[in-house]
Amino acid sequence: MGTEIGMLGGYGFQGKVAAGDGSDNKGNMGAGYNNLRRKKEKHKCKVGRKAESSGSNRLEFATFFLLLRDAPIEELLLYLWDNQSLLKAVNRWIGEG
Repeated sequence: MGTEIGMLGGYGFQGKVAAGDGSDNKGNMGAGYNNLRRKKEKHKCKVGRKAESSGSNRLEFATFFLLLRDAPIEELLLYLWDNQSLLKAVNRWIGEG
């Protein structure tokens, strides 16, 4: 319970809990996430081409959209990530409008 997710009450969350990230290995960009309740459930995809830029935001957004694509709309979702730009974008989607 001493971890960040524990202090936020994430271990008691009653929906899907996932963590994701993007990576760039010598121009090979990828995105992926893990379902933390089902350790063997991992999802990943290739992002873009080598000739394109490999900015972190692009990879983080790809990971998030991959998760949203796979998640049933009726299921509660707790997603853990480490990208402030993604947090700001999602924050604009929440609330009225």
